[in-house]
Amino acid sequence: MANILIIEDEAAIRRVLVKILGEESKDYQVKEAKDGLEGVEMIKEQDFDLVLCDIKMPKMDGVEVLEAVKKIRPEVPMVMISGHGDLDTAVQTMRMGAYDYISKPPDLNRLLNAVRNALDRKELVVENKRLKKKVGKNYEMIGESKAITQIKNTIDKVAPTEARVLITGPNGTGKELVAHWLHQKSQRSGGPMVEVNCAAIPSELIESELFGHVKGAFTSANKDRAGKFEAANGGTIFLDEIGDMSLSAQAKVLRALQENKISRVGSDKDINVNVRVVAATNKDLKAEIAEKKFREDLYHRLAVILIDVPSLNDRREDIPLLVEFFAERIASEQGMPHKHFTPGAIKLLQSYDWRGNVRELRNVVERLIILGGKEISEEDVKLFASK
Repeated sequence: MANILIIEDEAAIRRVLVKILGEESKDYQVKEAKDGLEGVEMIKEQDFDLVLCDIKMPKMDGVEVLEAVKKIRPEVPMVMISGHGDLDTAVQTMRMGAYDYISKPPDLNRLLNAVRNALDRKELVVENKRLKKKVGKNYEMIGESKAITQIKNTIDKVAPTEARVLITGPNGTGKELVAHWLHQKSQRSGGPMVEVNCAAIPSELIESELFGHVKGAFTSANKDRAGKFEAANGGTIFLDEIGDMSLSAQAKVLRALQENKISRVGSDKDINVNVRVVAATNKDLKAEIAEKKFREDLYHRLAVILIDVPSLNDRREDIPLLVEFFAERIASEQGMPHKHFTPGAIKLLQSYDWRGNVRELRNVVERLIILGGKEISEEDVKLFASK
């Protein structure tokens, strides 16, 4: 159920908006405020998923309401309602953080698109806030090897800039961790971090996923839908496994990088986007270019900064730190006492061939924590972590 607040001093406009939203979805719970002051008080006391706010009102105008809401509940999207003489002010409110504006009298399709997209953005912002609380723990970069130290130093230099980054390395090495660190240490850390696994999305749907679509663009497109680039506006989009992206989608990504514009599938309308692109792949993109599977011009756009994440076999000296980190985390997650690994157990783990890299090591540590003795010995490793 989406809670929507309408702040509008004209009762007739409020009635029209309530009627339109009620007919659109039974999942919209709509409340009304007759002026800005009443609306701000309601926002202080209740959680709203969206606010529709008039610009010219008594007691407190829309600009003042927007300023107040951004301080009270900055995650709540606001769609401003403007009269014909308020368009300049409406544009000003967009610069101040309003999600969108609609003109009076409200056009049905324009209004509903603004509402749907704003609610989608609100869900994304809330999800990103939830994820950010976990980032400090879930995306720690563990290791003191020369390779990891160099990556940390590179991130510290590159993150505050707008430079695009291409992260390479085998599966399971932690490329997504590097991407999260880049975002968290950047000037965009207050914006969304949107992840797209290009390998997990069918080629016929990747363009819709990235750029959105309009109603009727294809058989199952029963409503307009914003894509990941729009969702990442003001933040970072992480294109994981970009080597698996179709050539047609690559062309659109290239345009987005060149012009900071996208268009939804089925539409010729341009949408401006302000997104930092971080990409990752486990493929040799230069070999893919030679085979005509990846665009060379896109590669050069993405690979301003290259960060190569080494395999675990190439940084075995980090295994003791990783084992200790995973052991503490897993014991906490499983509600079990912390288990110590003996030097012999650690040495044996360091001798293994970790083809699955850090991801595989974590799985093995979890298995040992659950199945091993009170202290994880060399024998436990031989029994439960056989290679």
